[in-house]
Amino acid sequence: MTERVTPEGPFTLDHVDAIDCCLETVPWLFASDHADAIDAHWATLLAALPKMFNGRVLLQHRGAVEQDDTGRRVYRGAYFEAEFKAFLAWRDFGYPMLGVRNGFAMAALRGSDGGFVLGEMGPHTANAGRIYFPSGTPDLSDLVGDRVDLDGSARRELVEETGLDPDDLDFAPGFTLLHDPVRVCCMKLVRSREPADALAARIEAALARDADPELVRIHVVRGEADMRPEMPVFVTVYMRHMFARDL
Repeated sequence: MTERVTPEGPFTLDHVDAIDCCLETVPWLFASDHADAIDAHWATLLAALPKMFNGRVLLQHRGAVEQDDTGRRVYRGAYFEAEFKAFLAWRDFGYPMLGVRNGFAMAALRGSDGGFVLGEMGPHTANAGRIYFPSGTPDLSDLVGDRVDLDGSARRELVEETGLDPDDLDFAPGFTLLHDPVRVCCMKLVRSREPADALAARIEAALARDADPELVRIHVVRGEADMRPEMPVFVTVYMRHMFARDL
């Protein structure tokens, strides 16, 4: 495991009109070559986070932005199935064996006053303490036939993590992509019809009613002063980009 990259970035930023990704059957040499190390790492994680479940996730092995005959920009790519424990080991070992990327969608929730609304992950999760928009690594529930539905993934994660009704929100067309050698973050802008503080209060009330919420608190970001080290770099890059567009 000699090929490693920095944890985050630098990121290339693109806007696309659509995403068209399929599921393919391909071998992942990292998982097969390092099975013992993956199992040992998983055992260590479970000792600290016993609620984690080793389900099946979808990782991307190819993808690129193309322009179709109508002039639309479309991100086309392909995913394969992997065990969650193998994905976590690949991440935690420093992303060895390049050629695979974590391609996921985020619901970039924004209040009517321009403030962004983010959640802080609970201590029982694999990303405890991190602050970002509702999201998750795609899994089998995000498949529609042989297509990976990242738009649906963003909507599903938003509902599951916040309790919000998607009918009360406006989902912008297209996606803003932030990609580096090991990840493709597909930001779906989601606008609320109420201010960020009111939206945050509504989400926190839903969290209080949830017996086992993924999030422990909500953060509102209106500018640079509200950004925190616990926010992934691709999240802060995206918000800075959007705030600059507001000027």
